[in-house]
Amino acid sequence: MRIYFAALVGILLLIGSGTGSAQSLLSREISIKARETSIKELLREIEKQGNLKFSYSDDVVPVEKKITLNLRQVRVSEALDQILANTFIDYRENGNQILLFRKRLNLDPEKKFTVSGFVREAVSGEPLLGVNLLIRGSGLGTTTNAYGYYSLTASSDTFHLLISYVGFSSVDQFILLDRDIELNINLETNNELHEVVVEARKNDVPAELISLSKMEVPVAQIQDIPQLFGEKDVFKVMKLMPGVQSGNEGQTGLYVRGGGNDQNLIILDDATVYNASHFFGFFSLFNGDALRSVELTKGGFPARYGGRLSSVLDIHMKDGNKREYHGTGGIGLLSSRLTLEGPIKKDVSSFLISGRRTYLLDLMLKPLMSQSMDLGMYFYDITAKADWIFSDKDKLILSFYTGRDRLYLEEGSGSYKAKSSINWSNVTGTLRWNHVFNKKIFSNTSLIFSDYRLRINSQADYAGKLYQLNLGSGIRDLSLKSDFDYSPNSRHALRYGGILTYHRFNPQAVYERNDFIDLEVEGSELYHSGEMALYGEDIYHLSSRWRVHSGLRLVNFFARGKDYFRIEPRLMLIYAPDANQSFKFSYTIMNQFIHLLTNTGVGLPTDLWVPSTENIRPQHSQQLAVGYSYLINKINSIVSAELYYKRSRNVIGYKEGATFVEVAQNGIPEKVNWEQNITQGQGTSYGAELLIQKKFGKLTGWLGYTLSWSWLQFDDLNDGKPFYARYDRRHDISLVGIYRFNERISLSSSWVYGTGSAITLPVARYYTLPHNPADPVPPSTLNFQLVNEYGGRNQYRMSPYHRLDFAIQFHKKKKYWERTWEISVYNLYNRKNPYFYYINNENSKLQQMSLLPIIPSISYSFKF
Repeated sequence: MRIYFAALVGILLLIGSGTGSAQSLLSREISIKARETSIKELLREIEKQGNLKFSYSDDVVPVEKKITLNLRQVRVSEALDQILANTFIDYRENGNQILLFRKRLNLDPEKKFTVSGFVREAVSGEPLLGVNLLIRGSGLGTTTNAYGYYSLTASSDTFHLLISYVGFSSVDQFILLDRDIELNINLETNNELHEVVVEARKNDVPAELISLSKMEVPVAQIQDIPQLFGEKDVFKVMKLMPGVQSGNEGQTGLYVRGGGNDQNLIILDDATVYNASHFFGFFSLFNGDALRSVELTKGGFPARYGGRLSSVLDIHMKDGNKREYHGTGGIGLLSSRLTLEGPIKKDVSSFLISGRRTYLLDLMLKPLMSQSMDLGMYFYDITAKADWIFSDKDKLILSFYTGRDRLYLEEGSGSYKAKSSINWSNVTGTLRWNHVFNKKIFSNTSLIFSDYRLRINSQADYAGKLYQLNLGSGIRDLSLKSDFDYSPNSRHALRYGGILTYHRFNPQAVYERNDFIDLEVEGSELYHSGEMALYGEDIYHLSSRWRVHSGLRLVNFFARGKDYFRIEPRLMLIYAPDANQSFKFSYTIMNQFIHLLTNTGVGLPTDLWVPSTENIRPQHSQQLAVGYSYLINKINSIVSAELYYKRSRNVIGYKEGATFVEVAQNGIPEKVNWEQNITQGQGTSYGAELLIQKKFGKLTGWLGYTLSWSWLQFDDLNDGKPFYARYDRRHDISLVGIYRFNERISLSSSWVYGTGSAITLPVARYYTLPHNPADPVPPSTLNFQLVNEYGGRNQYRMSPYHRLDFAIQFHKKKKYWERTWEISVYNLYNRKNPYFYYINNENSKLQQMSLLPIIPSISYSFKF
């Protein structure tokens, strides 16, 4: 009997134990050992070991958050407590599954609070601009401004904040918003080579889908793209983007959506740069080692930008490392460079100084010169920056740039000596004060200086008598600017401010001395003008699908008693039906009050900056653009297509035979009035642009294609008939690829193709005798002159331009530093691209002049 009773009790206990186990999923025991494993993967492992099921939404649970665990024989509830710590996610059993849900807190949804702070690079403390901060599942969010500051106001609640930035590991932050929070975030650089899978979620729209006609190229990617002599050039990379004309060596500046070179606003740390090229347009001013970000805007311009018709290239320099001393540098065939940065006081202030100087040009020219001749050319640039954090609310930043190009020739011996030179230089300086008024208002106030100068000097000394001619031109600006960022709530982001600028134009300064005829003349032409602007911008989230970017800019320009007041509305609409696609529309009005006069087509720096006057009206444009973007998650790529139409008025043209240099009549210098030598007309440009870009994985790069038309029409030119602009290009293609085999070897290549530029060629040639009715001596048959007869303007095309560049980089990490060898080939298949055409006088045949053949180069870079 006892035996039967004991057996019965045992059976009941076993049944009870089994029943209790089935009813209590959270009490089941599991073991987990994981390192940097996502919550989603951990939940799957628990489901497998515990023979159970979780129910949750990816929009609520931070499934991508990485967790490191080492648990042995613990209950499911204990594991969940550790996995969901600091996430505001709770759990409970519900039948045969475990529910995961957001904790219910007694918060007042009517109350609103603000989370704000700075986003910085973890290692250096460098502020990061354009970082995306998104409230998961809401479609609401913001981005950091140019100084790394953000402010996000939302209803009192718990929410999941996702912080993401290209090239950095994303951060999941879980916020209990029951008060105003100051949250500074440090992002770690993501150096992993494997593909990063971007999972689209309901109402979460990637940043690439909510911009129109704007391009950001990571500085690290600029360093990888092959370039001439290994020089990493911002402008050359920008020319590989759709809508920006590529090709043509020696073509200075940018030609964007049918606009001229002077229609681009180039900004370096708030300072305007008026001549952004070295070596007659072959290289840009900017040393890539000192740059933090590069952003090109071709349309849909925010109201804070003004003064140009075609584009804005906004470049920011690095602030400098606040925690460690570092350096980068390189030695190439053309130049050497060195950048140093580090803390002045750790976590409080830092410095950065960068320099670059060429030497190849001098070395190449020396062997070609005779003993009585010295010819050389070089350029250099120096960039410096320092900043001080005085408190959590105040920061002072000082930026400086100077660069100079010089081409010189000295010849002669004995009683005859001559020398001449062309020099052009840029100097910019910016002093900025960042101030946080409160959680919602951030301000930046800048004092800005910019100076561009061109000098042409020629001097000859013969038997003690001197002839000297000095020509110069330039423009100098002094500006005071203040910008405010205001974030009233999670649906609104306001930006407003103003700028006051004093311009001093010096179109032409002349000094001439001639001891042979006892002549000395000196003169300088100066124009003083002022420009004032007020602006306001608003980014408003109508819903999770609709966004409106609106703005208004009021501008007043005055010079020599003439005032021009202009109103410039800006509007952009964005519709994102889901996280993978968006439709965009923009309309902008722009005005340009300063003009660049040049009568050369080969990139020479003999340009004159002049203001609008009573006779020369400001340039004006209206631009419409529509776009569509689609995110392809499977291959981590984005496809963007845009159509644009731009109509311009009062664009500058040059009358036939116009010149802006000093001329002489009967030995007496005579001034040329530049206003009488130019004309104004209309411009029309339209086209389509396609960009397919891949930013992640071992293989990155892009394919860009542009189909465009650019027309000009002047009453005083081409018999008043419209004609193609010189920079009109029907087709423009660029293909860029970067492949990283591993941490030590990477390959890069780029191929460009462009329809030939429009040019004017003579249709006939004949000889004629010069005739001067005032000359009593009849012309002689020995004085025949060859005359070209021209047809319509720009009716002919150069040959198409195409070129393939290739580079391979070998990286190696040492104990305290890292070095890179790069072998590159410019124009790999030795294409003879046209530089210009001329008529051979001997046989009257059209001849092509080409510049750059296949050019191999090697460079060495290091960083520590």
